[in-house]
Amino acid sequence: MIATLGALGWLFAVVCFGAIIPIVPTGAAVSGAATLAFHESHPVTMVLVVAAGAAGAYVGDLAMYAMCRFGGEKLARRLRWLRDEEHLSAVKDRLQQRQVPVLLVSRLIPGGRVPVLLTAAFAGISWRTFVVANLPACALWSVVYAAIGLAGGSIFPQPWQGVLAAVILILIVNQALTWWNKRGKLSTSGTS
Repeated sequence: MIATLGALGWLFAVVCFGAIIPIVPTGAAVSGAATLAFHESHPVTMVLVVAAGAAGAYVGDLAMYAMCRFGGEKLARRLRWLRDEEHLSAVKDRLQQRQVPVLLVSRLIPGGRVPVLLTAAFAGISWRTFVVANLPACALWSVVYAAIGLAGGSIFPQPWQGVLAAVILILIVNQALTWWNKRGKLSTSGTS
């Protein structure tokens, strides 16, 4: 049990760190932990993996939002969070029309969370709105990635195979979505 709690603590820390410094594949961490939990055959462990992943994402998002609110665009530029100002402008328009749905969906789209967090912070979205909307977003995100890990764990007989399959699947989906987004931007800029 102590090893499980230690692993959950590490999962929380990795996801929290990855939410602040978006270079860590946090979804893969949750999926891998879910795969290992599946092979332990303790349903409670799976629930704890989802909770640790969601809590890490939530705390990390709150920290990043606070840094953006108090540090502003200067800090975002220094940390290289601010890259595509045209995209941020479009996000700002959507965010002003539908704050809560945009915050909810942004967590599920690879590469969508950071622009929405930056825009929400720069646009002055209230703390209350952000705190309330981000909680179910982080929970849903953790459930989705845990489900990917659960699928990998149930398909493969060895835990390492399921973890590897989940990580590869997540990387392929992320790369495909990145490619699709870049392709859409190129075709839009080519027609204007």
